[in-house]
Amino acid sequence: MKKTKLICTQCNKTYSIERVHPRCDVCNEPLEVEKVTKGKIKAGNILKQTILDRYGDFFPFLEIDRTLSLYEGFTPLVESSQLAHELGVKRVLFKNESQNPTWSFKDRGTVVGAQHAITMGYKRIGAVSTGNMAVSVAAYGAKAGLQTFILVSAKLPAEKLTPIAVHNPILIQVDGDYWQLYFDSLEMSKRHDIYFINSDVPFRVEGSKTIAFEICEQMNFASPDYVIVPTSAGGNIRGIMKGFEEFKGSGIIKNVPKIICAQASGCAPIYTAYIRNEECITRVENPHTIAHALENPYPPSGNDVLRKIKRNGGLCVAVSDEAILQAQRELAERTGIFGQPAAAVPLAAIRKLRKEKVLSGKDTVVCIVSGSGLKYMAALEKRSFKIHTCQLENLNKFMEAML
Repeated sequence: MKKTKLICTQCNKTYSIERVHPRCDVCNEPLEVEKVTKGKIKAGNILKQTILDRYGDFFPFLEIDRTLSLYEGFTPLVESSQLAHELGVKRVLFKNESQNPTWSFKDRGTVVGAQHAITMGYKRIGAVSTGNMAVSVAAYGAKAGLQTFILVSAKLPAEKLTPIAVHNPILIQVDGDYWQLYFDSLEMSKRHDIYFINSDVPFRVEGSKTIAFEICEQMNFASPDYVIVPTSAGGNIRGIMKGFEEFKGSGIIKNVPKIICAQASGCAPIYTAYIRNEECITRVENPHTIAHALENPYPPSGNDVLRKIKRNGGLCVAVSDEAILQAQRELAERTGIFGQPAAAVPLAAIRKLRKEKVLSGKDTVVCIVSGSGLKYMAALEKRSFKIHTCQLENLNKFMEAML
């Protein structure tokens, strides 16, 4: 590992970069890898690079095991002039993370976490997850030949289990408090030598930085005004902010965009603390939203997201299930991107913030499309689709009538 350290995001206590436990011994807040202030993008053909190759200066690894990669990252940034016009903003672009190997942004953090685990000599990895991260860790664990433990809620829908199980991890449905399961896994990590690549561990956050790096490259290093991130545990939004800050610190971009933390109204602990101007989040009792990927009642990085949003000059927003489903439909019909409900939250957020005149007609906004709609097809049961039927001999006339 390079000469750097882990720093507590709250009290600034420092730890060895080789430390695996992801939280501070003093204040129990999440740790973070020290920011990079001198880094360059490695030139080359992205078709032959991994994200750890291209952005190697911004990671603490001395050596990289390229066999761990499923060639995650380098996802499209899709612009929609039609939606920009309808929403009344200058530009709106969608960072389509559904194009990753397991169809969500989680693959970026998983490959970086797996790299750190193997560097530290671990033979077992694991994750506590509601779906996207479980699939990702199971897939990368299979690729690396590591014994993999996936802990999910007993309430996880059946359609989310098979994409995990197909990679043959040790898959355990746990009946109990999901929030407590996260913290229990940290103790299990110590007891059983399992490297849990959970939602906000330092090296998963490092993987999320590459979303910001790619946005900068794709926009010719002219930062957008806002980046809207659907937020659950908080690791992804922390990484995206860190990525922009590291590029600015390295002189690659001039400005850091304002970051918007977007949550679902049925489970919005970070938003609630933000509008109440509180320093710490409060657990949501009985969370319920169609955006299951955001249904974390007590985000482990919630307090740090609050701190970082205030420091960044960003904001938080929460949107209803009705608005989320409308945005999911608009995203598919206007851009061709089929995102899961959580992935549509940023688009719903634009509509709400524009109506409230928080966003203006001069703003360029990037939405993070966090995962594929194929991850949760049951959400479509709430919609009705118009499907025609016709006899073959009548098909030509029927199509003419549609013209």
